[in-house]
Formats: sequence, structure tokens, C-alpha cells
Amino acid sequence: MLEIVTPWSTAEVYLHGAHVTHFQKNGEPPLLFMSQVSRFLRDAPIRGGIPVIFPWFGKPVDKPLQHGIARVRNWEVKELASPADGSVTVKLRLPYCSDLPACAVEYVVTVSRTLRAELVVTNKSEKEFAFENCLHTYFTVGDIGSVSVTGLKGVKYLDQLDSLARKVEKENRIHISSEVDRVYVDTKHTVSVHDASLKRIIRVEKEGSASTVVWNPWIAKAKAMQDFGDEEYQKMICVESGNVNGNAVKLAPGKTVSLRIKLSSTGLKKT
Repeated sequence: MLEIVTPWSTAEVYLHGAHVTHFQKNGEPPLLFMSQVSRFLRDAPIRGGIPVIFPWFGKPVDKPLQHGIARVRNWEVKELASPADGSVTVKLRLPYCSDLPACAVEYVVTVSRTLRAELVVTNKSEKEFAFENCLHTYFTVGDIGSVSVTGLKGVKYLDQLDSLARKVEKENRIHISSEVDRVYVDTKHTVSVHDASLKRIIRVEKEGSASTVVWNPWIAKAKAMQDFGDEEYQKMICVESGNVNGNAVKLAPGKTVSLRIKLSSTGLKKT
């Protein structure tokens, strides 16, 4: 695990899964949520933080693992940099593996007043390479009952709790009062998490992403997950950026594509 300290923040990055498990601005609660019962095992994903989902999302019938192989592989440190502006950048590389002979994958994490992450995929084969990707970000909230998500009104989504039924988001503010698992499609919108309990707004800005996933397991699913506390659903929400389902990437030979996110937080304005 790499521990990163800047004048404004701290962060932690595990080589297992290239997994950012912690980002916290000085004087604020942690931005990222981590389950207290996450299993730090060789062949298991870390629960919380920012799992790197690649090269598929979910659990296709012909695939051995949920959400791809990237989050359970050990990555290599390619480069560390600390420029004059005080930020710290870590560049990681997914080692060659027989599962992905056609591509090179790198992940760049930059820590400063904000947290930035970039997943870079290059197709080194002579054929088109199709894949899904997602930065499956878990955010810390004070109380899920006092949280709302904005930036998705009017966007079509696939309801994964209703056999992928296609629906349209009608609410300006999405409130969570039961299990939610939605894939918002064809959207490049910035999304914000408004947390009245912790008195802050989290902004999720993205590039190279046409999908946004909003997820909270709620009561029954939380109890069924071995690596997630029964009551932890009250302290988290996932707002994920990527390209999944109909937004999957088709990368031509020799081409490179990037998925970028920028995570920031500000205090709620007094009303």
C-alpha cells in the first residue's frame, strides 16, 4: 500500500487492484467509504474506495468473476511524481496476463486538493477490442436518509432491480429510501452528492464516460454480503463513472482511450 501525503490531503493506494482506499482533505471526514469488514485477501476485491472495473461490468454468464479481473490483480508501480505544485501522482501498470493479451492498461492517480484518477487502455492487437470499464466509487455520507444526488434529471437509465427496464429519471434530487441499482446511460453530466448530515457537496466530474451508476445495497443485500457490514448501507453511496452495457467501448487496433474522474468537495451553503 502506498500512503500519500500532500499539504491539503492524504490518500492510500493498494497495488492489489490498483485500489484507492482512502482520500481525505485536511479537517474533513474521509471522502471515500471503506467497509470495516472488507476482506483483504489475494483473490478477493477490496470492498469500498474506488474499485477498478475492467474489462467487463457485472457478471456475464461466460465470465468467471464479478466486475472483471483488474480489481483482483496486483498492479506494478510505473512512476511516482511530486511536481512543484505540491500534488502527488502515482502511475500504475497492469502486468501482462493471458486474460488480456490484446491490451496495455495503466492507471494514474493524482492527489491534491482533489482526487483525480485516469484509466488508460491501449489496444495492441490487430483486431477491435470491446470492453466495459468503470471507476466504482464509494462515498462516505453521514446518513443516507439526508443525502440527495443531482445532475441526472431527464437521463434514461436501466433499472437493474427491474430486469434492466429502461426508465427516465424524473427527479431533480434523487433520494435513497430502498435498494437502488441504476445505470444511467448516454450521459456525460457532472453529478453531485448533497450530504446534509456532513454538510458538504461532493462533485463527480468525468471525461471519457457515457455511463453513471448509482448504487446502495440497502438492508437485505447489506446483510447478505460477507464483506459489508449489516448497517453500513447507511453511511455510503456509490456514484460510479464508466462505460457499461450499451455504452461499452469498441477500441480500434493501435488506439488508446482514457476514462477520467475528478472528485472534489465543498461545504453546503447556509440557507
